[in-house]
Amino acid sequence: MDEKIIIPKFRGLITASIMLATTLYALDWTIVVVAFPHMKGIFAATEDQIAWAVTCYVVASAIAMPTAGWASRRFGRKAVMLFSVGGFTISSFFCGLADSLVVEVIARTCQGFTGGFIVPLSAPIILDSYPRKEHSKALAIWSFGTFAGSFVGPVLGGYIIEYMSWRWVFYINIPIGLISLAGILFFMKETKKEKTARLDWFGFITLAVGVSSLQIMADRGHRLDWFESTEIILECIVSCFAFYLFFWHTLTSRQPFLNPKLLYIRQFVIGAILLSFYGLLQTPVLVMMPVFLEDLIGYPVDLVGLLQMPRGVGLVIALTLASKLSGKIDPRIIMGTGFALLAISNFEMSHWSLDVSAWKIIWTGIFQGIGAGFIMLPTQEIAFHGSNSDQRTDASAIMNLARSMCSSLGVSVTLIVYFLSAGISRSDLIPNINLQSSFFNALPNSGDRAEALATMEIEIQRQASMLGYDGAFLFLTVLSIIPIIILLFVGNLKVGDQKYE
Repeated sequence: MDEKIIIPKFRGLITASIMLATTLYALDWTIVVVAFPHMKGIFAATEDQIAWAVTCYVVASAIAMPTAGWASRRFGRKAVMLFSVGGFTISSFFCGLADSLVVEVIARTCQGFTGGFIVPLSAPIILDSYPRKEHSKALAIWSFGTFAGSFVGPVLGGYIIEYMSWRWVFYINIPIGLISLAGILFFMKETKKEKTARLDWFGFITLAVGVSSLQIMADRGHRLDWFESTEIILECIVSCFAFYLFFWHTLTSRQPFLNPKLLYIRQFVIGAILLSFYGLLQTPVLVMMPVFLEDLIGYPVDLVGLLQMPRGVGLVIALTLASKLSGKIDPRIIMGTGFALLAISNFEMSHWSLDVSAWKIIWTGIFQGIGAGFIMLPTQEIAFHGSNSDQRTDASAIMNLARSMCSSLGVSVTLIVYFLSAGISRSDLIPNINLQSSFFNALPNSGDRAEALATMEIEIQRQASMLGYDGAFLFLTVLSIIPIIILLFVGNLKVGDQKYE
């Protein structure tokens, strides 16, 4: 039976405002990566130091996400969204204004924390504005806003860096944030507030410590040689102990921080698992491709951004098709097609060389975008099916937290594979270099030989790095097959009023 929905008077404007906010948050995940080389020079920071600008953003977001359910009940969804979008916009101004790395990291932390409420709240707000029969359309709109920013980020960032200043990758958030803020303020109605809603501080603190320790470990592990580092070992121990306390407390507490009853809803668990695989598979490519295209292939930064655009085109195509096919085709077929497209594109990328053509980059990007859209919409529909308005915020928080954590882990594990593959390839290449060849003997003096050796060393490094990327993409190919196998063993599913055996 369809849940009773009171259609908001300004539903279109509310949807547009929420979509702008989610796009804004997603945009900052990828647009900043393009600016890192410039920020590193301005702040006179090392690669390890400048990485804290991303680490703090991710950790702060992960801490804020699970509190969205409690905050919306206690203060109302509208108030929390105003705080979130307003705080994100103000923090963006200070990110662009920063004149030192310390100020930048503090501003990015505030930006991540305030923005962390946007995605968990945006899906329930949009779903509650549409009747259940239109949830597919609503989720398609939300998915586009949530994930299009990730694809648009490198494109927009490339042009901003090339023709303006790195500071404008943050300043660009201000007009978008103000428009979204005005729409929420004037058109969205406040939800009922529960003044007695209590925050489970023990559950919150243990989850925050566990998540932040795991995220920092995942982000810094490849730089510190993983468990060869005392810091990584300590972070692993703290994370495991904190998660143990959190799960023990959740199962024994009367009013736990997150509602464990959601984990008994079979479709929600399936959707959350598949969404986690989405994070594992998509984010590493989004992070690695700009570096691959600019540093290794040698494309200018504006062209690097432009070559990321096909992903967005593919995403729009897939979301449009998936919303029309919803309720007509088994969602397992749509999701399986999405993961298969990711596997095909990653397999093709695992055979790239240093002279890879722009056409190959374009069509694999389109496949990646279509795959993402085919995965995102059905997983959301499956996960949210059967949930009522009171459960949706917690469900959205758990799913997006899982996706965020798996995104960080996906990047870290893929980088491990990259470094291992590059190292092995370099070891295999070096024995094939013949220093007694006629080429070296024909050089007139030792200076020319030294220059030739240096040139050869650079070329060996480039070839080894290319093979490292090939290994990483092959790893993602294998990883893409796992969710396809999971889908083969998934039982009955229900989307809307349609049940699939």
